[in-house]
Amino acid sequence: QVQLVESGGGLVQAGDSLRLSCAPSGRTFGRYAMGWFRQAPGKARQFVAVIGWSGGTTYDADSVKGRFTISRDDGKNTVYLQMNSLKPEDTAVYYCAAASFFTTREDEYSYWGQGTQVTVSS
Repeated sequence: QVQLVESGGGLVQAGDSLRLSCAPSGRTFGRYAMGWFRQAPGKARQFVAVIGWSGGTTYDADSVKGRFTISRDDGKNTVYLQMNSLKPEDTAVYYCAAASFFTTREDEYSYWGQGTQVTVSS
């Protein structure tokens, strides 16, 4: 069974940094675009960032542009989300996902992780 496993979440203060990791098990995702999404309490899940299978193309949501960076290390079969200058409004469960092509649309992702909680206190 294919699984994506996120790690690295936690409780931090505003202005701090966190790095989330996503490591698939059961297969490699070298030819997949990998995305990060988040869901705050009472809100719909929203797109955060995506990286193409080659790692050369990325796209970030406006709300995180300049603060978050998505990257991938295919040698380690891991995708990262470096989050800097965190704000309380970044508090959410963060999910990684895999899609067969570069997309920001949630419904076009085939594989999902279970999520990791990020809480930013003011």
